[in-house]
Amino acid sequence: MTVFSWPVRVYYEDTDAGGVVYYANYLRFMERARTEWLRSLGFEQDDLMRDPGILFAVRRAEVDYLRPAHFNDRLIVVSEIERAAGASIDFAQMVRREDETAPLCRGRVQVVCLRAGGLRPTRIPDAMISKFQS
Repeated sequence: MTVFSWPVRVYYEDTDAGGVVYYANYLRFMERARTEWLRSLGFEQDDLMRDPGILFAVRRAEVDYLRPAHFNDRLIVVSEIERAAGASIDFAQMVRREDETAPLCRGRVQVVCLRAGGLRPTRIPDAMISKFQS
């Protein structure tokens, strides 16, 4: 997969009393980027739940906070698949300011494909894997 980038503006609601982005919000930013990446490939999550009856859920997340982001910063969330096979996708993600290259935060997130009925792991459809690799 090529690298996918998604812009995020830091709103007041994203920050703590000191105007610094609250740590858990980086995970929200990363989630948005993964959702927009899927959308860019033509996959809407609500459509996937109907047909072929799957959804994706985070199984594991590891985040390193390196430098703070602040209210009104313009950020870029960069996402890249490290591995997609079987029922899981491993992402490397990074958040940086729009005008900088140094990361503010780095994350590794594993999502698992689940059958919508019953929430049991299931293989990622081959058509999706092919799109991920193109």
